[in-house]
Amino acid sequence: MFRRTFWFTAGAAAGVWATTKVNRKLKQLTPESLAAQAANKAIEAGHRLKDFALDVRDGMAEREAELGEALGLDHRPELPAPRRVAAIENSPTHSKNPTYVERSTYSYNRNEDH
Repeated sequence: MFRRTFWFTAGAAAGVWATTKVNRKLKQLTPESLAAQAANKAIEAGHRLKDFALDVRDGMAEREAELGEALGLDHRPELPAPRRVAAIENSPTHSKNPTYVERSTYSYNRNEDH
């Protein structure tokens, strides 16, 4: 009697375990779940790629510093000035009435060609 009760309980537990396992696997294979898994993998890959790019940038800066030190280049060249002069001064206080910059090539007359 106890033997039959034991095997009946063991069989019922195995059935519940197998049913739970199958249901979990089926939920993992739904389109929504697969899309979420793919999105998570893409985000992880993006983070890894960002970390790699930052490591490469740090390595490049370090190597550039080493080469500059070895070649005796201690200063950085200055960037050239911008080519165009600003036509309108942009500031939050002058947003409704823009102030035109002196010596600007900007013309306020939009119909000058006509």
